[in-house]
Amino acid sequence: MAKFDQLAVWNKMQETGMVPVFYHKEAKVAQQVVKACYEGGVRVFEFTNRGDFAHEVFAEVIRFSRAECPELALGVGSVIDAPTAALYLQLGADFVVGPMFNAEISRVCNRRSIPYIPGCGTVSEVSLAQETGCQICKIFPGDVLGPKFVKGLRAPMPWSKLMVTGGVEPTEENLSAWFRAGVFCVGMGSKLFPSSTIADSDWTGITDKCRETLAIIQKIRS
Repeated sequence: MAKFDQLAVWNKMQETGMVPVFYHKEAKVAQQVVKACYEGGVRVFEFTNRGDFAHEVFAEVIRFSRAECPELALGVGSVIDAPTAALYLQLGADFVVGPMFNAEISRVCNRRSIPYIPGCGTVSEVSLAQETGCQICKIFPGDVLGPKFVKGLRAPMPWSKLMVTGGVEPTEENLSAWFRAGVFCVGMGSKLFPSSTIADSDWTGITDKCRETLAIIQKIRS
């Protein structure tokens, strides 16, 4: 069962403005990355559903997170069908993210008051997702659509809360472009966790990068 409800997850996303996105086949590595991000100020983390037995890794990571990172909302990403969403909800996922919109996933999540953040690439997709109760939609792929898409969409639909993933970098220039366009928060993966950092087990480096990135976001928002 999820530890945090929809409102709690949305508030954490709004307060920090960033959701790290990460997957590793070894639970111990994923646990260290989650802990490093948490110590850097992260309060929402997306574990990506990739690779064989990813749900088994998630099960170990969320048990670790509940003990070591008590204020962290831990969710799952890259979910494309309702059975997979249900599996992760049974393991305790606090939210579900997908690369596209699936109305069945929305129904499964709403039944348990769990946030579903679907990937959308058009104004119509965002509108359709909102009609089923999705309070936050993921603009994906961000590097293809760009900040102008976000700004253009929110002109006629200013109530839209958008999280962009893909093409987001931990720099003031890049983050300024997205937040000034009107995003609610950003999702960030490889730019936050370079392969060399993971290979070197540089957990302190990840903590520092998260702290630095969150500080940039707060500066932009102020």
